Amino acid sequence: MSTPDVPGAPVASGAPSWRPSVVFSDVDGTILDAAHRVTPRTAAAARALSEAGIPLVLVSARMPEALSEIRRGLGSAGPVVCYSGAYVLDAAGAELLSRPIALGCALEVRDFVACDVPDVTCMAYGYHTWVVSDRSDPRVMREERIVGVSSVEGSLEEHFSGRGLHKFLLAGEPAAIERAEREVGAAFPSLAVVRSSPILCEIMDGRASKTEGIRAVCTYLGVDVSGALSIGDGRNDIDMLRAVPESWAMSNAPGEVKDAAAHVTACDNDHDGFAETIFSVLSGR
Repeated sequence: MSTPDVPGAPVASGAPSWRPSVVFSDVDGTILDAAHRVTPRTAAAARALSEAGIPLVLVSARMPEALSEIRRGLGSAGPVVCYSGAYVLDAAGAELLSRPIALGCALEVRDFVACDVPDVTCMAYGYHTWVVSDRSDPRVMREERIVGVSSVEGSLEEHFSGRGLHKFLLAGEPAAIERAEREVGAAFPSLAVVRSSPILCEIMDGRASKTEGIRAVCTYLGVDVSGALSIGDGRNDIDMLRAVPESWAMSNAPGEVKDAAAHVTACDNDHDGFAETIFSVLSGR
């Protein structure tokens, strides 16, 4: 493996004792810095994985289109786990796993949120479509800026009548999001309801999880999940971190996320914590 073309990149001094068969990484707060960018050092770490023949698989709450530019920046052409495990695609975009919420249930969730948690913005995602009721909502506009994808205005019935949808994203103030997680979770026990940040809450089919997503990818790649490495920073990464022996929580992660992982990175996402961890693992340190 050639030394990454970045100042300060570590050089292996011998064969490492262990290397992962595949690396699964969260995106926001992990691969990306606080400005939602792939840094040069992170791109170099991704290249180092590629040169070592180790697939880098992005595991995210985002929709597929919101990962395209990031994948290009990383040179990552492998499978992707979208919607926190509810929709998994191979490198060519073919479906490996899909766990949609049926339209009838989705309509009940939409109406419940509108009545019981009216101070949050409710966004719906399914397959390759992101539906909102008002694109001028500042929370929608903020999300569009972050992910670089445009939503469409419309109804659930119009866009998801045939196959259902994969995720609701609720956005609001921390107190409202905490209440939404608690009340929606209690009202719909068959769904997975989890805060992905203090201001965001995700709602998926109860069978969907990042763990199920990474298992689907491991099956597709023909590798055992026990040989994988996972890394993340959010509460919605906890199950993924617990699913593999070699798991890393970012140093910018909350305490409960760090407790779920085998290791904690030395640096946060603004100081190339992902890259430093990958270089360390590849060099056997």
